[in-house]
Amino acid sequence: MKKILKRKVLIPIFAITILFTGSAFKTFNNDFFEIAKQIEIFTTLFKELNMNYVDETNPGDLMDNAIKNMLNELDPYTRFYNEQDVEAERIKRTGDYTGVGASIRTLKDKLVVIEPYKGYPADKAGLKAGDEIISVDGQNVADYKDDAGNLLKGAPNSSVNITYLRQGKKNKTTLKRSEIEIDAVPHFSMIDETTGYIVLKKFNEKASQQTGYALKDLKAQGAKSIILDLRSNPGGLLREAVNIVNLFVPKGQLVVTTKSKVKKYNRTYYTKKDPIDTEIPVVVLINGRSASASEIVAGTLQDLDRGVVVGARSFGKGLVQRPKKLTYGTQLKVTISRYYTPSGRCIQALDYWNKDDKGNAVRVKQKDYNAFKTKNGRKVFDGGGVFPDEALDYSKNSAITKAILSNQSVFDYATKYYYSHQNINDINGWTLSDSDFSNFKTYLKNSNFTFETKTEKSLAKAIEVAKTENLDDDIQRDYNALIKNLNNSKLKAIDDNKSQLMSLLSDEIIKRYVYREGLYEYYKIHNAEIKKATEILGNPSKYRKYLN
Repeated sequence: MKKILKRKVLIPIFAITILFTGSAFKTFNNDFFEIAKQIEIFTTLFKELNMNYVDETNPGDLMDNAIKNMLNELDPYTRFYNEQDVEAERIKRTGDYTGVGASIRTLKDKLVVIEPYKGYPADKAGLKAGDEIISVDGQNVADYKDDAGNLLKGAPNSSVNITYLRQGKKNKTTLKRSEIEIDAVPHFSMIDETTGYIVLKKFNEKASQQTGYALKDLKAQGAKSIILDLRSNPGGLLREAVNIVNLFVPKGQLVVTTKSKVKKYNRTYYTKKDPIDTEIPVVVLINGRSASASEIVAGTLQDLDRGVVVGARSFGKGLVQRPKKLTYGTQLKVTISRYYTPSGRCIQALDYWNKDDKGNAVRVKQKDYNAFKTKNGRKVFDGGGVFPDEALDYSKNSAITKAILSNQSVFDYATKYYYSHQNINDINGWTLSDSDFSNFKTYLKNSNFTFETKTEKSLAKAIEVAKTENLDDDIQRDYNALIKNLNNSKLKAIDDNKSQLMSLLSDEIIKRYVYREGLYEYYKIHNAEIKKATEILGNPSKYRKYLN
């Protein structure tokens, strides 16, 4: 009896010991008993489940699922990482890894090549975007229970044999793995005699160093103004965001403040170095997929009236995470604070503590936005991402465009287009035609692309209620008429978003021929956002007007 009692007491004491390490006394206050109680309940449940369940269980999988489902109730950024996940995060942070040099999408039964990187093993072996890898070193991807993308990783110079499908035909090839270096700045160049262009795609450990190098190089080439392209940049290291702002503002300038319930996480971040240029005019390009560190840079330069922000409202991620090491090489990345730009605004768009009936976080309503002032007294707002100084309708993805992108229809059509148009002599002079767009619409129809609007969902609920109330058939006829009109509206919506869809299609197709490097050169001639940015920078009085 004493042994049993001792074992029962040991668990909560152990839990309490963990909780009261460091500053945890202050953090948990009087909650320690409840936390220890819940840990003991879970421990005993987990033990009994694994010992008594009718079939064999995998304790590792059960625990992995339990932890991840628990964290899903919080926000999408608080996550548990097993050992493989920790390595993936290291790659994101440093930008270096060993592999085949390609962006890969993992599906249930195959690995799809999204983009081979120029000059790396996948490219040298002839792999193309759209190729479907079905076997790696004899291991069928469909039969592999873990993340099949890990099969492509390995030691430098080691070989990997793959079988892949291209346009329905099975092919085999051998790749030699190599060190892969992912640049934070994949491209910088002059757009014209006085305008420099910098593409910043990641906030990894190289971000500020590579951006600084690009800025100095462009100034040496004669740049009198800069376009900083943060479109679709998902963010990354906060300190790198501070360092990039520092390239354009003086030493000692407040960039971002973080606020938390844990006092030690309340921090203020100031620029610490001498800047490269505090006067050069800057336009920052953002869109709905510019998030986190991207929003710190865009929001801070906007608050300080140091640059003009152009494009579409950013994603709206105002939460800060920090990794916490756990046992056995695992980690917890936990949201510890919110960040605030120099004007005092937090641009977090989703409220994860208030969710709708489907469990989705509620977006902060515009009527609840708070106004703040920039350095020059301009109004800016919190609650919904960084709103650009020059908002461009064609930069904002509509509902139909988002549905088409999420369905991979743009990617799949680009693959189809590439194999039916093998020879394009002048890529910078190439553009999609109206007939190409008609073909794309036909492709959507033939591929059974579907898109359910919020209106359709509401109507479907209404008709179900009507059926339970035994209402007459007139409602059904009216419902059918409304659905028919909605379908016609959806077809019209595709045409209404033609320019945006044509741009997205062009981007995806161009990469098939001249890689991402060639896409940025194509942008300088054809991209509407860059044309607008160049126009603003080319008119000094107009540029100043935005800031004053």
